[in-house]
Amino acid sequence: MAIVTVPEKSVAVNPLKQSQALGASLAFLGLKGMIPLFHGSQGCTAFAKVVLVRHFREAIPLATTAMTEVTTILGGEENVEQALLTLVEKAKPEIIGLCTTGLTETRGDDIERFLKDIRDRHRELDHIPVIFAPTPDFKGALQDGFATAVESIVKEIPQAGGIRSEQVTILAGSAFTPGDLQEIKEIVTAFGLDPIFVPDLGASLDGHLEDNYSPVTGSGTSVKQLRQVGCSAFTIALGESMRGAAKILDERFNIPYEVFGELTGLEPVDEFLQALSILSSNPVPEKYRRQRRQLQDAMLDTHFYFGAKRVSLALEPDLLWGTVRFLQSMGTQIHAAVTTTRSPLLEKLPIKSVTIGDLEDFEELAVGSDLLIGNSNVAAIAKRLSIPLYRLGLPIYDRLGNGLFTKVGYRGTMELLFGIGNLFLEAEEEHVKHFFNDV
Repeated sequence: MAIVTVPEKSVAVNPLKQSQALGASLAFLGLKGMIPLFHGSQGCTAFAKVVLVRHFREAIPLATTAMTEVTTILGGEENVEQALLTLVEKAKPEIIGLCTTGLTETRGDDIERFLKDIRDRHRELDHIPVIFAPTPDFKGALQDGFATAVESIVKEIPQAGGIRSEQVTILAGSAFTPGDLQEIKEIVTAFGLDPIFVPDLGASLDGHLEDNYSPVTGSGTSVKQLRQVGCSAFTIALGESMRGAAKILDERFNIPYEVFGELTGLEPVDEFLQALSILSSNPVPEKYRRQRRQLQDAMLDTHFYFGAKRVSLALEPDLLWGTVRFLQSMGTQIHAAVTTTRSPLLEKLPIKSVTIGDLEDFEELAVGSDLLIGNSNVAAIAKRLSIPLYRLGLPIYDRLGNGLFTKVGYRGTMELLFGIGNLFLEAEEEHVKHFFNDV
């Protein structure tokens, strides 16, 4: 059991967390024909767009209600109305995701009433679902905003229908990359199941070229698929932050669910495949039995480099949980753990303590580590402390291929294992080199 500490500081120094609105927009980008709309100033939207473009190196569709000082004081309903009408006319989206920001949340705009009144005045909006996610960026973090958006999606869109025994809904949390979701989709379909991902970043942000330019997302979970979610026989929630959305589907459609906190490491993947086997009544395909043996061999090859190493991590709660569990299964020691927001997982972490703080806290706690794990903003700290950095999380702007990076399943676990193991190997070789030079 971990002791959760929150430093008593008046301000965040070198922030670790990203805003809720950014997390919600990321979730919305996993829907086909979508354009996320930020209700706030142009700067809020521009910042989120820059972060996402630098991380994925893709064109990211984002829109804004462009609130000014005057409209903030007088009220933002007219801005929301004009933005919706303009988007429908110019971009022709199939669905719109509306996120609030700190500016409009502080003012207290009643967005649900805004949307009702706007729809009453403009019947041409009847065919466009508008998903509202309240995401003030003065509290919470990216993971919270992502979870809020997914909960809003499953609350508003799905319609009940007859149960389809082979259809499963997969609620994918913010800890999973597009490459992760592609790997999970391949695994689930190998058991003869038909998955609907909510959201499906593996289809929309996997770095592919579309035939034609589109001002909205060209791929992802379609509105038609969302309306079939109520017909699923089972819900698989990936990440503790998805438990709330899974409960909503259970309450609305009586669909049973199971939460998988992590899909990295031998035991978690074993449990996931076993659950799929029971759910589908099909055996584990030979392909994954062989991959399991490959992972076992990889663990034997690398455990010498992981044993007793001290690792410090700065990650969102869901991602922190899975990474800590994986590292401990390889014999490493968790030297320090810093995260962004509260989660039921934090107290359950099998470490001494976890800090909800910023990168200043992380730099102080990480002294003496053998490896740092965090996003690209940790690179400067790694350089100052002369400690290797393994980049994980969002944003990563000084490496390529972030959209296709995979850390789940047996194959993804091997990729993570070798990536971290090679850093340990390089550090040992450098240490030996310096030793002989000194002699």
